[in-house]
Amino acid sequence: MLTQKQVVDALMNPAAYDEDVYKVELLQTHISFVFLTERFVYKVKKAVNFGFLDFTTLEKRRFFCQKELELNRRLCGDLYLEVVPINKADGVKIKGVGETVEYAVKMKRLPQEKIMSRLLEENKVDAKLVDRIAKRIADFHAKAETNQQISRFGSIATIEANWKENLDQTADFIDKTIAREDFELIRTSVSGFMSQREAVFKNRAASGKIKDCHGDIHSGNIFITNGIYIFDAIEFNDRFRYSDVAADVAFLAMDLDFKGRMDLADIFIEKYMEYSGDRELTAVLPFYKCYRAYVRGKVASFKLNDPNVRSEEKDAAKREATAYFKLAATYAKNL
Repeated sequence: MLTQKQVVDALMNPAAYDEDVYKVELLQTHISFVFLTERFVYKVKKAVNFGFLDFTTLEKRRFFCQKELELNRRLCGDLYLEVVPINKADGVKIKGVGETVEYAVKMKRLPQEKIMSRLLEENKVDAKLVDRIAKRIADFHAKAETNQQISRFGSIATIEANWKENLDQTADFIDKTIAREDFELIRTSVSGFMSQREAVFKNRAASGKIKDCHGDIHSGNIFITNGIYIFDAIEFNDRFRYSDVAADVAFLAMDLDFKGRMDLADIFIEKYMEYSGDRELTAVLPFYKCYRAYVRGKVASFKLNDPNVRSEEKDAAKREATAYFKLAATYAKNL
């Protein structure tokens, strides 16, 4: 059986693809290898287990590739194409012959210059565009599934468990990417908020605000082309996707704050409330902003322990994680 590293190395060869390819680029997240050809994107899940996700077997990676395809077609119907097998006979080839050694989610490639994070850097995001995004998300939430089982994920017990997991998984990064005083401030503040606002969380669940959401809405997961594509919904853990719609809203609002566009964050929140009619979300929005910033700090910190990530990328990840944790501490002070 090939190691995953051998498969990744093989996929850097244009001959491994079932299309005409001249150049292959590789991007990485803490959980994925992303191969870009001229026309398509192939996303392979890393064989990792972080507790909150487990991709350690080939069958699990196949299952979650299929789930990713299904979930993301809700907001990106024509972007997510299929799950493809990666096979090995004489060599490694997508949809080849021989033993299946890996799976990938195949997507259309959209122009990188149209990703919202880049458009923000180039000052090409205005109130009108944010209005359109707010409408898209409000419409998505209006149709998103909810039921008794999903609503349970809005309980204080589940929210506390999510926070405990975050704090446990970042303890090793204290004084590396998060200052000890910030760690303690956040832990104390969120605990106090949850104990004092239990009725608010119960009311959100009772009024149907806990839904099968996206779970990862930030500017790096939004393409603005002929339409608005909000991609990369969380497939690996229902607990992170079954949440208060306010947690989805908070993610993009936090991201805009992080990028220094508090003005656009305010417009986004106001327009979302206008389209959804959910004015009560302001009661929990700062809490979820803190949560989202903390998770981003955690995820960036994980790269420091990833053997596949180069040292210069680790340096950048350390700076990014530190900045997110600082933002989380700022939100915590105001809870």
